[in-house]
Amino acid sequence: MAKSKLEYIWLDGYKPTQSLRSKTKIEGDFSGKLEDCPMWSFDGSSTEQAPGGSSDCLLKPVFICPDPQRKNGYLVMCEVLNADGTPHETNGRATIDDDDNDFWFGFEQEYFLWDPETNKPLGFPAEGEPAPQGPYYCSVGAKNAFGRNIIEEHLDVCLDAGLNVEGINAEVAPGQWEFQIFAKGAQEAGDQIWVARYLLERIGESYDVAINWHCKPLGVDADWNGSGMHANFSNTALRTAGSKDVYDAICQSFAPVVKEHIAVYGADNHLRLTGKHETQSIDQFSYGISDRGASIRIPIATVERGWKGWLEDRRPNSAADPYKVAARIIKTVKSASELVAA
Repeated sequence: MAKSKLEYIWLDGYKPTQSLRSKTKIEGDFSGKLEDCPMWSFDGSSTEQAPGGSSDCLLKPVFICPDPQRKNGYLVMCEVLNADGTPHETNGRATIDDDDNDFWFGFEQEYFLWDPETNKPLGFPAEGEPAPQGPYYCSVGAKNAFGRNIIEEHLDVCLDAGLNVEGINAEVAPGQWEFQIFAKGAQEAGDQIWVARYLLERIGESYDVAINWHCKPLGVDADWNGSGMHANFSNTALRTAGSKDVYDAICQSFAPVVKEHIAVYGADNHLRLTGKHETQSIDQFSYGISDRGASIRIPIATVERGWKGWLEDRRPNSAADPYKVAARIIKTVKSASELVAA
């Protein structure tokens, strides 16, 4: 009987930024289907999710895909539940109100490949600074692109796993890269981002390269763009609007809840959202067509399609939890859609 390796992946309880955890479960004659993944448990006292005297937390499988790096392997993304089966307080996925998958999300995940020895991004000299940003974005060549072997391997592995990666590119700083993932359904979009992050972390191990998800790892005073996780989103109202007025109403609904969004858009975002480097200030809200300095950008493609398309919230940072980002966006858009419908 063939045996399969199921890598159960979950988010711990560390604050302000949760980390990935995983462990392997061996199953005999496994079908490869999500419904045949058993519930499992772990020691929550070791992950900041339970006290030692009552330490069991449950792992509920919610997404599965092949693990291309392991023979007979599968990657199983899980929600964390309390021992009584209720969602754990760290479970952002359970807060998403999108049962009919009406919301579609495309996340643009930026990150730095980080050299643990120099404590700098790949491509940065051990002493001093590289040439200013400009030649690195979407670059090619050994003088400007650093770590391509890692990101190419990551792309292949993600595609082999069946993740819906829609593209990759070098970003504006040496060693800074991006991948984009799209899914019809907020929960699956979050699942796929987390699994892709997991795969990138694991690939980095084999190169002795760390993955730095911090939104401003070079410091607030450094003249480099930070790292974001821009959230492109739509629902039926946005995809079929055919009206600038509908887009204005939905965008304006974000203005009164700036603090609520920033609260789940990633730690230390004040270091990134300064009004410089293609960002709006953290305490301000703006939107505009093709405006990368706005809080929300209306893509030119949306306008060209007769105001039928999507919006891009540029504020979520690279370390944000896509589940929590999606949950907050959905809540705001739904409140605006109800007013538009009325």
